[in-house]
Amino acid sequence: MLMGLSFFCCYAVRVTTSVTLEAMTNANSANPDFEEFAWSESVKHMILSSFFWGYTCTQIPASIITQRWSAQGLFSVTLIIAGLLTLGSPFAAHYGGWQAMIAARIICGLAQGAALPCLHTLLSKWSPPEERGRLSTFVYSGGWIGNVICLLSTGFLSASSIGWPSCFYVWGSCSILCGISFYKFGKDSPSEHASIPSDEKEYIEMSLGATEVDEKPSTPWISILKSLPVWALLATQCAQSWGFWMLLTEIPSYMASVMHFDIKKNGLMTALPYLTAWIVSFPISYVSDICIRRNIVSTQMSRKICNTLGQWTPAIALIGLGYTRQDQPELAVSILVIAVASNIAAYCGHNVNHMDLSPNFAGPLMGFTNAIAAACGILAPLIAGVIVTDPTNILQWRSVFFLSAGIYIVGNLIFVLFGTSKVQKWNDDIKSKRDSIVHKVSMTPVTVATIQEERNIEKIP
Repeated sequence: MLMGLSFFCCYAVRVTTSVTLEAMTNANSANPDFEEFAWSESVKHMILSSFFWGYTCTQIPASIITQRWSAQGLFSVTLIIAGLLTLGSPFAAHYGGWQAMIAARIICGLAQGAALPCLHTLLSKWSPPEERGRLSTFVYSGGWIGNVICLLSTGFLSASSIGWPSCFYVWGSCSILCGISFYKFGKDSPSEHASIPSDEKEYIEMSLGATEVDEKPSTPWISILKSLPVWALLATQCAQSWGFWMLLTEIPSYMASVMHFDIKKNGLMTALPYLTAWIVSFPISYVSDICIRRNIVSTQMSRKICNTLGQWTPAIALIGLGYTRQDQPELAVSILVIAVASNIAAYCGHNVNHMDLSPNFAGPLMGFTNAIAAACGILAPLIAGVIVTDPTNILQWRSVFFLSAGIYIVGNLIFVLFGTSKVQKWNDDIKSKRDSIVHKVSMTPVTVATIQEERNIEKIP
């Protein structure tokens, strides 16, 4: 519950700028009593992408810290810093202009770069393999419902008497409160939870094969970089990041410029697909886990089926969206619902594959893949800004949708061909070294005896 609520706040802090930016730069669509900024389309795209400039930089360092320090502690700090920066965004825009706004978003991205490595580290210690799909989807779907509530509330708050600054105040405060709660009540593992029932603790630790060890193994980066399944995972995660953030950051502009939704309706229509996705996430994850538990399909097959559903269905939907006319807003919304709702299945696909490949290094592995994938979050709105020079031109938006569809298709195809769910040998580096030493020691007498026998040398006690 804490992880899901915290991820809810992470996405609310990220997304609030997407809708609020329209109100900040177009007072006629919101409350005209509040300040309006004459920022160009290129500046708006820079603001939307600036979060990822910082977000990309801290993925790997954060994943290393989670292994050495505390994922729970680091995640708490992340939430508090992001909340404070969000609270200060209206002041940054007023006193420092778009440059200060970009700076605030970059630092917020730096803080939130730790979110996924922390959550993956915590999930790898708290979720039994047979419940991994459900628990991971529950946690990460918190981000999707965060999209919904933030997009809905941002539109109404911007048009209300308290204006667009209230969007930043509300979600910044929520993030700070959630960070404090996570620090007070969250725990790194079941063994650190003072009041957990003993049978629950035993069940989780036995299912994961968890043991109390003093050694903190170093992340086997060289082995990770040589692993083909890791690169397959990286390819599909990059495709997911591109498509997801392209939709999330650009759809408000598309709905306003092409479909001519006002700020209230814009937030509502943009939120509807994410609400649908959140609702369908529970039956999808449940079916995925139960099929694995009953041996209907293998874990690997389940991951690939879910990922294909989660990426190729949105690809087809985006192609259809490219041919939607301006006088068909209902059809556009329906297609967006299909694209976004089906995409949630990827959370039972590649998104849990880090824990499949390496339960011990799920956090660092997520940090590595997400650092590169987050670069797609930077490129998506920037490239959209290059392609869409006239926001009212539906042909330019069609090019954006076709490009995203192609990336989805290629990314998932690589995962289907080369991905796996088998635990990799480098997952348990300490055990592998111990086994190697034991093997050498056990072989030594045999080897010596054989040599002595062959050479007919007298055995020495």
